[in-house]
Amino acid sequence: MKQLKILIIEDEKLIRWSLEKHLTSKGYVVFSAESGEEGIKLFELNRPEIVFVDNKLPGLQGLDVILKLKSLDNESIIVFMTAYGSIETAVNAMKAGATEYINKPFAFEEIEVILDNIKNKISIIKEIQLLRRQQKDIITFDHIIGETPLFKQIIQLSKKIAKTKSTTILLLGESGTGKDMFAHAIHNESTRNEKPFVTINCSSLPETLLESELFGHEKGAFTDAKHLKKGLFEIAEGGTVFLDEIGEINQATQIKLLGILENRIVRRLGGTVNIPVDIRIIAATNRDLKKAVDEKSFREDLYYRLKVFQITLPSLRERIQDIPILTEYFIKYYNHQFQKNITKLNDSVVRLLMQYAWPGNVRELRNVIERAVILETMNTLHADSLPGEIVSNHEIPKVSTHSADNVFIASEKSDLPFEINIPASGFSLYDIEKQIIKQALQKTDNNQTQTSKLLGISRDTLRYKVKKYRL
Repeated sequence: MKQLKILIIEDEKLIRWSLEKHLTSKGYVVFSAESGEEGIKLFELNRPEIVFVDNKLPGLQGLDVILKLKSLDNESIIVFMTAYGSIETAVNAMKAGATEYINKPFAFEEIEVILDNIKNKISIIKEIQLLRRQQKDIITFDHIIGETPLFKQIIQLSKKIAKTKSTTILLLGESGTGKDMFAHAIHNESTRNEKPFVTINCSSLPETLLESELFGHEKGAFTDAKHLKKGLFEIAEGGTVFLDEIGEINQATQIKLLGILENRIVRRLGGTVNIPVDIRIIAATNRDLKKAVDEKSFREDLYYRLKVFQITLPSLRERIQDIPILTEYFIKYYNHQFQKNITKLNDSVVRLLMQYAWPGNVRELRNVIERAVILETMNTLHADSLPGEIVSNHEIPKVSTHSADNVFIASEKSDLPFEINIPASGFSLYDIEKQIIKQALQKTDNNQTQTSKLLGISRDTLRYKVKKYRL
């Protein structure tokens, strides 16, 4: 447990001094005040976890001080001290928000017992919060499926990076490639795995709310800030913060995030105190951040701070060989979910899945298999359980070579040929596909509906390929 901060609000100088000296010797960070008003100011400035409050104080009395402190931070733990002990006084203190109660004069042994109880409570609360956050299945790299050499290399690299304590990681890749799973796996296979894993989608919240969620706010920082709120960077102390869609944050938030990466401190909105944090940051985006830097919409210094380790996840089209094993895994999963018993795949289903472009990547494949398992009534998965855009994608252009210089591609839906120029040094399928799509668009005057029919592919697939080849 990190070093706890304790505030003593006590008007009797000897008691205040001796208690402060004793607690300091035990390794606590101690602040002291001789009045309620001074104590409240010190509390706002230093945010101690534990406060000792005397009942009889000059000016603001002990019970009123407790009420004020709890309004500032409801999570603060307060020990109520009094030389005028009675059941009624104790009950009133507990109602006001005190956690513990002690009569004066007291022995330091009594203080130690109280602090041990408090530390146990803090530890239990943190464990409960952690367990609630980890109610989902714990994801490790054993849960990430892929046998293609490139993908296996990425997993091995990610495992190595996970073992480092604080290295910042930038996950790149199209939507649906599994960036969130990689972030979970990195955390769960790191030395931080017993600490919180906190995630936020930066594109899902308005800019002002996003700042409040990340950095927290002080009471009164803005109109609706009625209570102190700790931000995710504080909540994740010792653990990992996963910032999904990092490319969507505005310039002001980028500057604040840069400060955290450089100095490991956070300041709440409306606050004046720098709070040290020990966290790992994993950021993810499907945007081209380098392009965003060139366009001045993303800070260059933040970009290089984020990409200490950069992992680019391949699209499903780049790991087509993994489609059968992913399909098998999802079928088993949804068999269990929906009490089905699908044990085989029709040959045409495998062919259709392998031919489809998968613009939504693994996430789209998972959704397609979920739908298919629900619809299928037999023990074998058939093509008619697949979505129309996948089934309609089966008419693939045929290739025939008529000379050493040219390849003619004829669609099954049309007699219209496509002439492809092949350089003497050889060619790639990438270049061939690009030329075919470019010619088809020219022949249909860029009418995507006609082009998709001409090529025998879905409009979604065509739109993806147009974007891919920048046509």
